[in-house]
Amino acid sequence: MFLFKRIVWIVVFFITIASYGQEKNAVLIHSHNDYVQSVPFWTAFSNGLNSIEVDVFLKNKSLKVAHTDAEIDAERTLENLYLIPLNSAIENNIGSIHQFHLMIDVKSEAITTLNAIIKRLKKYPKIIEHPEIKIVISGNRPEAENYRNYPEFIFFDYQKISHNLSEENWKKVAMVSTSFKQYSHWNGKGRLTHEDLEKVTNVLAQAKSLGKTFRFWATPDSKTAWRTFVDLGVDVINTDAIYECSKYVRSLDSRIHRATISSEVYSPNFKSDNRDKPVKNIILMIGDGTGLSQISAAVLANKGALTLTQLKSIGLVKTQAADDFSTDSAAAATAMATGIKTNNRAIGTDSKGEPIPNIIEILSKKGYKTGIITTDEITGATPSSFYAHQIDRSETLAIAKDLISSPLNFFAGGGKSTFHTLPIASNFSIINQLNELSNVKATKVGFFLSENGVPSIIDGRSNVLSKTTKEGISFLSKDNNPFFLLVEGAQIDSFGHYNDIEGVISEAIDFDTAITEAIKFADRDGETLVVITADHETSGLSLLDGDMNTNKIEADFASHDHTGVMVPIFAYGPSSGKFQGVYENSALFTKILNAINK
Repeated sequence: MFLFKRIVWIVVFFITIASYGQEKNAVLIHSHNDYVQSVPFWTAFSNGLNSIEVDVFLKNKSLKVAHTDAEIDAERTLENLYLIPLNSAIENNIGSIHQFHLMIDVKSEAITTLNAIIKRLKKYPKIIEHPEIKIVISGNRPEAENYRNYPEFIFFDYQKISHNLSEENWKKVAMVSTSFKQYSHWNGKGRLTHEDLEKVTNVLAQAKSLGKTFRFWATPDSKTAWRTFVDLGVDVINTDAIYECSKYVRSLDSRIHRATISSEVYSPNFKSDNRDKPVKNIILMIGDGTGLSQISAAVLANKGALTLTQLKSIGLVKTQAADDFSTDSAAAATAMATGIKTNNRAIGTDSKGEPIPNIIEILSKKGYKTGIITTDEITGATPSSFYAHQIDRSETLAIAKDLISSPLNFFAGGGKSTFHTLPIASNFSIINQLNELSNVKATKVGFFLSENGVPSIIDGRSNVLSKTTKEGISFLSKDNNPFFLLVEGAQIDSFGHYNDIEGVISEAIDFDTAITEAIKFADRDGETLVVITADHETSGLSLLDGDMNTNKIEADFASHDHTGVMVPIFAYGPSSGKFQGVYENSALFTKILNAINK
């Protein structure tokens, strides 16, 4: 029976370790009462935990693993559950054993039980001679002045925050620990009170002065608690939630970001805002993948404000596709561009694959100049939904041909390589530098931001989106014609898919700098309506903690994909109040046309 169980445990271990492995952690994670886990030892070890606790009774000359005498099971021994598996991991080079503590909590008489433990351990020289493994005795222990009398592979858990031990005995102390409840009854929700924080900080300072690894036991077991203990400098995190704690603590650095770029907040004058008068120009801005949490992250990392958050007309947009609860960019952008819900992946076509007139085609026939700016490739799903008609977003060459024949007056985006064999110059004058745009005589101009994908802010893109937005507006408005301009901050979505909070925040703040240029123009012009929204939310982002003084955000992600949550919509300028409320993404098309035709 035991052999069968062991085989099951090892199989489970290999499945788990393929994903998680044993890693070197700055903080040790301690599997409290590990033996109550459904798979003792292997679950903790395969999730990268460095410290494992096992309660042991000496019963009939055998070391039994149990919390109480009544729970003793003949097969559940220290050797079967812990020594054999640990020895197997060493012999088979499974995992990376680093700063590993096997804490044996002695529940029966101290001296005889410890002698039995030592005798049993000597059967496993690979364990007791391993330079990264410490056997730490807790619970019932011999008097501290006798620690030096035990073999060099035996260490002790010392449960006082001061000592007067000899140097020899102090060397045998592997860890100093104490009950957290002596200092606080915090439940791991919210924050420690100021008084409790002072107590905990003081005891930590005392413990650190001893120069030993420090652990609280009897701690709350939650994400907030784990983060708090990491921030305070506790060396060992106590947990019963092995997988959750390991995943959280190991990923903490990657989910914390301190913003290094900023958006200078512009305060609109509101002279034209929500005025009951016709709209001449439309600037539609789409932050791809940007839900309320993405906006919140950028706001809080930008000292608590963005130009976006100065606006007063705010609503919510439902994003579902015709054939799916969670939309993709193609279906969402098509709904906004045409007023008709369609299937995921469709570009400017309905659910039956038939082309639908888009707002750029409609307004071009009315004498509007039209333009698209994106930090995606220009054939990407969101921008192409405003000029192309294809049944699938992957039809890149067909979409590119649609761009060439489109009525657009200006485009800027990545993906120049797609057009190397296509006659783009037959319909657009391609400029090589943005500063050429102000002097160009052509009425149809294209500007490629990159040969392939557009670099991110993290990779050095700089402020090209805001500059292109400013220059694009100037180009489209220079002859006093009405215009429609789509501006997409595309890579907020990309970094949401990567679960990369640094990228999400950097791209969202950069998008706000482009919003600033649009709002500034709207103030100067007085006849321009600016609408800012998203095609969908990406990643199920949540914000767990932060510090506005240091631009710090801690994030967590529920998904690597799009979600079905509503996205905010902001509007500024004449008729901006018409964009308040809660409505489908397809309603945006009608609202824009109604504002123009008022």
